[in-house]
Amino acid sequence: MPTKSQKKGKIISRTITYLILGIAALICLFPFLWMISTSFKPMSEIYSMPPTLIPKSPTLENIIEGWKGADFGLFFKNTAFITLLATVGTVLSSSVVAYGFSRFQSRLSPFLFVVLLGTMMLPSQVTLIPQYLLYNKLHMIDTYWPLIIPSWLGGGAFNIFLFIQFFRSLPKELDEAAEIDGANSFQVFYKILLPSVKPVMLAVLVMALVYNWNDFFNPLIYLNSNDKFTIAIGLQFFKGSQGNVQIGQMMAMALVSLLPVLVIFATCQKYFIQGIKMSGLKG
Repeated sequence: MPTKSQKKGKIISRTITYLILGIAALICLFPFLWMISTSFKPMSEIYSMPPTLIPKSPTLENIIEGWKGADFGLFFKNTAFITLLATVGTVLSSSVVAYGFSRFQSRLSPFLFVVLLGTMMLPSQVTLIPQYLLYNKLHMIDTYWPLIIPSWLGGGAFNIFLFIQFFRSLPKELDEAAEIDGANSFQVFYKILLPSVKPVMLAVLVMALVYNWNDFFNPLIYLNSNDKFTIAIGLQFFKGSQGNVQIGQMMAMALVSLLPVLVIFATCQKYFIQGIKMSGLKG
């Protein structure tokens, strides 16, 4: 039985731990809280000194003016369109590739798997120029194709790796039983294996959705027309030519653009964490 001093020591240790974690959480949350606060402040209050976190005169003017001024309705539609197609492509293509690696073996399989893992260590900037030249030759610059096509051609090495870990944890007896009943390889894949890997599917879906929704670099490189811009690029419209920034409207639109992602992540958080944890433990 622990003595009173040991119990007291544990309580003190736990209290200090929670205190440190609480302070760290507040530090991480402070920029987000400041964004919310600035979104509802009038311009005169944003630059007032000393700054305050809670608005004295809350207003919706920043949200209304920001939505109208930069045509954010169009940016939302563009972003939603790209994100939907790219996310679906990521989940489908990465699961198919992972199925091939986990269930069909050849002499080159180990080598190809190492190459796949090696691409995870390659910065995307290294392949940027060849990709741009390729899309330019195919007359795809200033279209959505460069933002969507890569998702349908593998879906990313990390996503494939997650699916592979999960598929390898499923017994091959399931495949054999289905084949005895007359199922082909494709039927085994989408009728037997896919329903068994829902946690990792949701994890990949959430990660792909957040990435494509917030992607700034790729749309900046491949899109030139204002009517094709995404939210990430649209936020730059609040920067004036003289260096002045409409900070209230920018924060308001950043908050509005963040809400769909927060809702989806909060809804799927349990499955997201479960998918990451199980794919890391099984192999």
